[in-house]
Amino acid sequence: MTPRRYLIPLALFAAAALGVSSPHAASSQQPYAGQQQRTIKALSADDIDGYLNGKGMGFAKSAELNHYPGPLHLRQMAGKIALTAEQLAAIAPIEAAMKSEAKRLGRLILAKEQSLDALFADGHADAETVRGLSVAIGRLRGELRAAHLLAHLQVRPLLSRHQVVMYDRLRGYASGGHPHHGKH
Repeated sequence: MTPRRYLIPLALFAAAALGVSSPHAASSQQPYAGQQQRTIKALSADDIDGYLNGKGMGFAKSAELNHYPGPLHLRQMAGKIALTAEQLAAIAPIEAAMKSEAKRLGRLILAKEQSLDALFADGHADAETVRGLSVAIGRLRGELRAAHLLAHLQVRPLLSRHQVVMYDRLRGYASGGHPHHGKH
């Protein structure tokens, strides 16, 4: 029988041999290494692309995952969910307006993020300016999220319950609850 005092060192040795790291090892890693070369340090290239091109970036998950389809995906799946020409004609301007607003807000967010980054890069960051830019970025991100969510809200009444169910199924959300609104 192995004495208890050897069990912990033996377990740690076995974990090390298997490549399992301890919680203390994770804290010594450098999660931002390499990111110092970014144009805007707080944003990845994908983030910047998303803001410039009005992409969803997960802003409408509250709608999307609760049976409020998005205009872009509806248009892409039009044949599979039997959208009519009238429905597509009604969805198109909603999508266009959302995309235009998202791009406008995205450019504003990027400008503010660039200003914030420059303050720190130049060594001129002060509490008042940092707070002001941070709050402005948060407000703009909130407006961007609302633009995406409102587009989902606007297109749902254009759809039948069956179309919403089909959309959810095709998008892989079939296990969720049931849609409650829309044309019947």
